[in-house]
Amino acid sequence: MTLPGFPDAAPLAGLAGGVMIGLAAAIMLLGAGRIAGVSGIAARAFGLADSSMPRIGAWAFVIGLPLGAVVVTELPTPSFAAPGTLMIAGLIVGIGTRLGSGCTSGHGVCGISRLSQRSLVAVATFMATGFATVAAMNALGLEVLP
Repeated sequence: MTLPGFPDAAPLAGLAGGVMIGLAAAIMLLGAGRIAGVSGIAARAFGLADSSMPRIGAWAFVIGLPLGAVVVTELPTPSFAAPGTLMIAGLIVGIGTRLGSGCTSGHGVCGISRLSQRSLVAVATFMATGFATVAAMNALGLEVLP
């Protein structure tokens, strides 16, 4: 399936991924009573935050994220930025999630579904920043992907 004007879009894959993320967040909330916020879970794994979540569970979650990316790279035609760019971007995002008291997964997936005002503001900020970044990169003629 293709979308007009977006020949490389994969809406069904995006829908499947969204359903899996939502299902994982619901299972974590209903099963463990925890919000599936990646930055909070990562902070717990590295001992930077206290939480009721066992550290072994936090480590399993953190290790599972890049393993999922490895699986995706084995699919046909993956396209990612260079590893150095990804590491720098990840560091910047990590600092931002600590400053914003949460990340897109915690605020965007779990917070908005609970109609949290703080999450609504955080997601609006994330989106505005993303739009501005893409607009600036396009205006400068920079490519997001190699």
